[in-house]
Amino acid sequence: MAEAITVARPYAQAAFQFANSHATLKDWSEMLGLLAAIASDDSMRELIDSPQLTETQRADLFIDVAAERINEKCANFVRTLSANGRLQLLPEIAALFEIQRRDAEGSVQAELVSAFPASESQQAEVIASLRKRLGRDVELSCSTDKDLLGGAIIRAGDLVIDGSVRGKLERLGTALNH
Repeated sequence: MAEAITVARPYAQAAFQFANSHATLKDWSEMLGLLAAIASDDSMRELIDSPQLTETQRADLFIDVAAERINEKCANFVRTLSANGRLQLLPEIAALFEIQRRDAEGSVQAELVSAFPASESQQAEVIASLRKRLGRDVELSCSTDKDLLGGAIIRAGDLVIDGSVRGKLERLGTALNH
């Protein structure tokens, strides 16, 4: 996984620099999201790995599936990825692009994982706290994980705040063992 991200990073940076210089970050975000979804499809993965298709045929297949939802510059990006055997990296490229876009726009994607569904007031409190701590706008997505027993885990970029009961018990066990 780390190797794929390392290889995907220069492609994501190139796409970001192009989109940023042409003020088309939102458009590129949507196009890369679509291409990532196409690349993640099981039947498409088989075709990407097929030795029977040429680089050009793979690129044309992607471009045809995306149809008019990508522009010519993005189609050229797909051709470059195909020529370098990197079409399978589209999900990582799209994810890295999103991180750079949010960074440029002064926002961050945060995830709240709790044992029980978080109320709107709890979500608002988490957003306000993260906004204050990070100095950015926060887009929060929420999910539940019954294995946490109670509490929550918050992830925002490199920041991880583990306030779960499971996490506290693990830290207590580690402290007692030392």
